[in-house]
Amino acid sequence: MATSGKKYTSSTRRSFLLASGAAVAAVSAVGVRSTQAAPPEDDDRATLQTGEQVRQACRSGDLTGQTSGLAPGFAQANLVVLPREHAYDFLMFCQKNPKPCPLLDVTAPGEITPKSVAPNADIRTDLPSYRVWRNGELADEPTDIRTLWRDDFVSFIIGCSFTFESALLRAEVPVRHIELNKNVPMFRTNIECQPAGVFRGPIVVSMRPMTPAHAVRAVQITSRFPDVHGAPIHLAQPQSIGISNLAKPDFGDAVPIEADEIPVFWACGVTAQTVLMKSKLPFVITHSPGCMFLTDVRD
Repeated sequence: MATSGKKYTSSTRRSFLLASGAAVAAVSAVGVRSTQAAPPEDDDRATLQTGEQVRQACRSGDLTGQTSGLAPGFAQANLVVLPREHAYDFLMFCQKNPKPCPLLDVTAPGEITPKSVAPNADIRTDLPSYRVWRNGELADEPTDIRTLWRDDFVSFIIGCSFTFESALLRAEVPVRHIELNKNVPMFRTNIECQPAGVFRGPIVVSMRPMTPAHAVRAVQITSRFPDVHGAPIHLAQPQSIGISNLAKPDFGDAVPIEADEIPVFWACGVTAQTVLMKSKLPFVITHSPGCMFLTDVRD
């Protein structure tokens, strides 16, 4: 895609290739950031209609913000990159927790292209923003990780709920954060994941406010997308899952909830980030929350 020199900034699926025997044996690694950038230029963002166009905009440095609403109909994904020595345990964690961590692809060590979902991609450059974690602490938020890349890195591509938002919109179910050009609000819960090795921690959820009628329709629609979190895991009563204040999300941006609406919660791939933080591994890379990897897979 030819670039125009403009910046596509903003505020803030499908088949898990169960790695071949050799890849699983080799796996004996991913990403997230909530970017507070300038408001998006809607006309410019509207030109990003395919996964490849979004990746090219990231690679050129033109897109550094959140990706909700971009390339409608193409699966979006979370990214986790970690050393081979921890990759098998993380693979087991994802398999035990398919709701928050639905795997779309896993690379062999050192491989920079997730071939089953984006055969022309470079995982080191094709996301708007990355997070670098050292011993569980956020160390940096670069837009390019080529200088950090190592031959023992394994990349996990994990489905993202941004994928099913185009289906919601086609069914005339409003999506508040898209309306407001914001990142989706995300919250830590008191629901614990199934542990695997050093990986353990609470599920993170994304929230979309809806009327009860729209919520019912959203359940029907998103249940058809199991590879990108599927149906909601909770409706209304946020306190019962450990969320005390919907106006203060742990990740992303707050959005208003109208008097006739309820909060609807989906399991979220940012779960992987919080689990990795808790594990305090020496070195991990993830995407920045809301700054997703666009695949070539159609929803």
